[in-house]
Order: sequence, then C-alpha cells, then structure tokens
Amino acid sequence: QVQLVESGGGLVQPGGSLRLSCAASGSVFSIVAMGWYRQAPGKDRELVATITTSGSTDYADSVKGRFTIFRNNAKTTGYLQMNNLKPEDTAVYFCNAPRGRLVHFSWGQGTQVTVSS
Repeated sequence: QVQLVESGGGLVQPGGSLRLSCAASGSVFSIVAMGWYRQAPGKDRELVATITTSGSTDYADSVKGRFTIFRNNAKTTGYLQMNNLKPEDTAVYFCNAPRGRLVHFSWGQGTQVTVSS
C-alpha cells in the first residue's frame, strides 16, 4: 500500500510563498500522474495542480501563474511551489494520484496552509 506524506505547510502573510512536499513510499510518480488537492473549511476537496508521468502540468484557474508543481528525478517526491499566496488559498493541502474523478491511493494527513496577516 502506497503511503503519502505531505509537509511544508504553515502560516504565511498574503503575498508570501511556501513549498509543499509529498513523499511517496516508492517511485510511484513514475507510473501514475500526481496531483495536489486542497480542502478549505466547509468546502469540497478540489484539484489544483497535476503533473503527468511525462511531465506535462495543468492548474486550476485560481492558482495558475502562482503555483508550480514538479517532482524530483527519482519521482518519489512531489512538490508544490506556491507564490503570491492569497487568503483564499487557506486550506489543508493533500497529494495523490488522480484517476479520473477518483484517486489511486489512500489520503494522507495533509498539511495546513494558512494565509493571513
């Protein structure tokens, strides 16, 4: 069973930056795409960024131009670089492998991102 561990969240002021990490138990991201999701209080979980096995990326309109998804060469760890953060980016962030509207693996614990002055 693949385990996913997210880290790197924290409290940051509007306009600040954070880099999230997603460590997988194995080089799973060499065989499946990787996605970053977020869930704000009272809202559904949403997919904000994806990277395919070939390296193609896609972003939700709300984060396009501010967030960048990438992986390490071994494809064991994924990252989400978040710049120019806004209060509406406040959420718990999770990583997983998208499979249509579903995901391949069990959810990790996520990492809290809070954007506030």
